Amino acid sequence: MPAPSFYGQFNNLEDVNIILRALKLMGFDDVFEVSAAAEILSEMTRKYIKENKDKKPFISSACPSVVRLIRVRFPNLIEHLLPLNAPIEIAAELAGEKAMKKTGLPREKIGIIFISPCPAKVTAVYSPINNDKSQVDGVVAIKEVYPKILPFMKQTQNDIEDISASGRIGISWGDSGGESGGLLIDNYLAADGIENVIKVLEELEDDRFADLDFIELNACNGGCVGGVLQVENPYVAKAKIKRLRKYLPVAKSHLKDVKINNVFWEKELKYEPVFKLGSDMVESMNLLAKVDDIESRLPGLDCGSCGAPSCRALAEDVVRGDAHENDCPHLLRKYIHKISDDLNKL
Repeated sequence: MPAPSFYGQFNNLEDVNIILRALKLMGFDDVFEVSAAAEILSEMTRKYIKENKDKKPFISSACPSVVRLIRVRFPNLIEHLLPLNAPIEIAAELAGEKAMKKTGLPREKIGIIFISPCPAKVTAVYSPINNDKSQVDGVVAIKEVYPKILPFMKQTQNDIEDISASGRIGISWGDSGGESGGLLIDNYLAADGIENVIKVLEELEDDRFADLDFIELNACNGGCVGGVLQVENPYVAKAKIKRLRKYLPVAKSHLKDVKINNVFWEKELKYEPVFKLGSDMVESMNLLAKVDDIESRLPGLDCGSCGAPSCRALAEDVVRGDAHENDCPHLLRKYIHKISDDLNKL
């Protein structure tokens, strides 16, 4: 399952079927576009907003870092989060159904792999906070797939298979504002970059955006194209997606054509205090000292690239045993350089 932002990584791409066919040549038995599920989710969102106007403005729940940020820092805004599963979960359910019909295999014998633009979506798959278990079985980074797929793309030039099931709406989810555009409304706000997201949420708490219908927030600069697991510059990738979708139909996948069982979150999102570490005061103070020590080694950028909304939150996850310091891409880069230097000295 390629993310919509995956298409923005390639030069002179005019047909997404080239990518989809190349993925099959790489060894995947089949492909299912997350952008196709995004189009279906856009329809679901339009319907949900229309039926629940009294709860607006609605905040997109597609970015896991933003959902977690609201959970730990803006609990008063939890009720405004759109309680619909993200496109990757909807795509995984539909892909599983498709694969079972095609192969006759039970679901547990089928592996559904998501090609991810950022660590936050990896965390959302392996440690979901809205569902008991993710429908996705595994995740690989876009930057891991990119160099491997290029030779197979050359093979598809004369063997293009019409596989794509998404149009402008679905592929537009790859960059900031794409989700909002798919709602076919004008009364929305789209912001990207964790600092801008925090400012918007602070102003939303002060009731400054009560007249809006929808608020789209992405922790990464530029939206998903800005994820650290990509290879292309986010602004270049955004331009490539814009050019690619120019001649596409508005949408190819529609809600009326599918049956989805897991539309809404299985669990209610509840406030989780950031500093709740130990079972008593003494244990909490000891753990808090460890948090301070780990946080001092983190870059302090609060970029959200690791899947946590802030460096402080990542430090706490490390102390709890739910994360590792090297989940921070900046520390991981230093660690890799150090290993490389050590090897060169041998």
